[in-house]
Amino acid sequence: MTDEASETPSDASDNEKLHGAVIVGVIPDHSSRVLKEAARYAKLFHAPLAVVHVDVTRFVTYEDPDGYVHSAPIDMNIASGENDLVRVQDAAAALLGDSELQWSVRQLVGDPAMAIKHFADQIDARLIVVGTRKRGIGESIREFFTGSVGARLAHRQYRPILVVPLGEPVPDDEDIWPA
Repeated sequence: MTDEASETPSDASDNEKLHGAVIVGVIPDHSSRVLKEAARYAKLFHAPLAVVHVDVTRFVTYEDPDGYVHSAPIDMNIASGENDLVRVQDAAAALLGDSELQWSVRQLVGDPAMAIKHFADQIDARLIVVGTRKRGIGESIREFFTGSVGARLAHRQYRPILVVPLGEPVPDDEDIWPA
């Protein structure tokens, strides 16, 4: 497990171990279905699983030629994503701890789609797995302004993407974004 914001030379060897991995983007309290599907595909591909959490409260300031990533908080008053990372690690350990699957947890920083894309390029990922957002007016508004991570990934890189639906599907005769 490493933090991209403080990447060290040993992380380069960690990236080599993850070559060809399945990447799954996870947020705290997200449905375990996303992680389960990603683990299933990693097993099918005989590939490691890279569980990533993106700390959106930080942004990349610059990256050294050796890959060391420097970041800074967006707002000094916002708590860091360390607590979120611990929750993601705990969820991954609970679900994957007894499996024979090779897996690790990484924290990236910045825009989720761009951070995952950059990491996928570094490890030559085989597949990217993300979940949909939960239904609700707050999530609909957020997605309207920030866009879907899955859709943004689909337009900015060439790897296959698996988008795992969460919750109940929207009926055909119901608006996705209610007025």
